Amino acid sequence: MTNAKPPVHIDESDYELSAIRSAGSGGQNVNKVSTAIHLRFDIHQSHLDDKYKARLLALKDSRISKEGILIIKAQSYRTQELNKEDAIKRLKDIIRSVMVEPKKRKPTRPSLNAKKKRVDSKKRVGTKKILRGKIDY
Repeated sequence: MTNAKPPVHIDESDYELSAIRSAGSGGQNVNKVSTAIHLRFDIHQSHLDDKYKARLLALKDSRISKEGILIIKAQSYRTQELNKEDAIKRLKDIIRSVMVEPKKRKPTRPSLNAKKKRVDSKKRVGTKKILRGKIDY
């Protein structure tokens, strides 16, 4: 089994990018230049399959609003271009995470021998603790 990431194609019409000013330290550059990127992805209006839309909406993620809009703020880099690439990469990673089919759980039970071993070890520990107690003459 390989750990290859499935390819994700997102139409540019599915998301909206806007440049905003970065927060935090950085001197005059932060105050003058809008290098941070706000990416807004409307899950309901996107061209994704319905099952992936449902999985995205079911995620417990604070970046997804009640209206079904995923908001990603990218401000790690000093240039707009790198922040755009970072925001789109993060969007693809989120979509890729819901594309992976969850494995069905196969219910199992411990064997009879495993149950016996467990009880025997518990009895051995209990006996050891009793032997550590005070001796009554």
